[in-house]
Amino acid sequence: MTAAGPTLLGPADVRALAARLGVRPTKQRGQNFVIDANTVRRIVREANLNRDDVVVEVGPGLGSLTLALVGEVGRVVAIEIDPVLAAALPETLATYAPDLAGRCEVVAADALRIERVPGPPPNALVANLPYNVSVPVLLHLLALLPSLEKGLVMVQSEVADRLAAMPGSKVYGIPSVKVAWYADVRRAGAIGRTVFWPAPNVDSGLVAWRRREPPTTSATREQVFAVVDAAFAQRRKALRGALRAVAGSGDTAEAALTRAGIDPMARGESLGVADFARIAEALNAPPGGSSPALRSSAEQRSGEAG
Repeated sequence: MTAAGPTLLGPADVRALAARLGVRPTKQRGQNFVIDANTVRRIVREANLNRDDVVVEVGPGLGSLTLALVGEVGRVVAIEIDPVLAAALPETLATYAPDLAGRCEVVAADALRIERVPGPPPNALVANLPYNVSVPVLLHLLALLPSLEKGLVMVQSEVADRLAAMPGSKVYGIPSVKVAWYADVRRAGAIGRTVFWPAPNVDSGLVAWRRREPPTTSATREQVFAVVDAAFAQRRKALRGALRAVAGSGDTAEAALTRAGIDPMARGESLGVADFARIAEALNAPPGGSSPALRSSAEQRSGEAG
């Protein structure tokens, strides 16, 4: 016998659940609850999910997207920082998807600080990410869970543009490069304000990604990201000057850029993630067997303080 599908939440359901729980959405936690069933259906459809997928959801809130997910995949791990919402979600699932509630495990935790996800390794991330921490959460989970192969996240429209931006774009920056270390990213559509309660004062966007191998390099991810941070700290500066702090001097930066095949007068916004990897490698392994030139963030701060 086939399990009955979930009943998705509408505006009245969301408001009734919130009232019963005494929940008032807070800006502090980036809480905007989806009240449109067609939107969660669209997210699940765009995520290209199947019955074998194990999905991580961050910020399930009152369960709008969670209900749609349990109808399509084998398992959902829903990570919720709000203890009241985390405690209420199992009951909501039992009410609106009684035959499918067992497919979801709720974890009451901060997704930014979580160190493991219970159960089988998840292969997909699908979430309406809290807007105030969307990029840090995405990068943390991509680093923490190498089993993640694909995902679709809803974020603020401007953030979606940045995540999917290519070198040379005006909005290309640190998030664009760092997410590209892990995955190929694309814009997957726009979401209006009226599908949320309360309605945010910004538009939203869908970002889809698929895991790929990072650039081949002897530099570590941390070393590459340190170069990325320095390159965009002062966007208008040429790389020779922008990388002075991380390299120790402008001359060291210029020599490393030249070895990496990068014009020292170029700017960070013109480089792809593989270019940054080559720069980090050149900084970390200068010729002549001398000690690595790439300095950690702590060393940079210490030097600047002195």
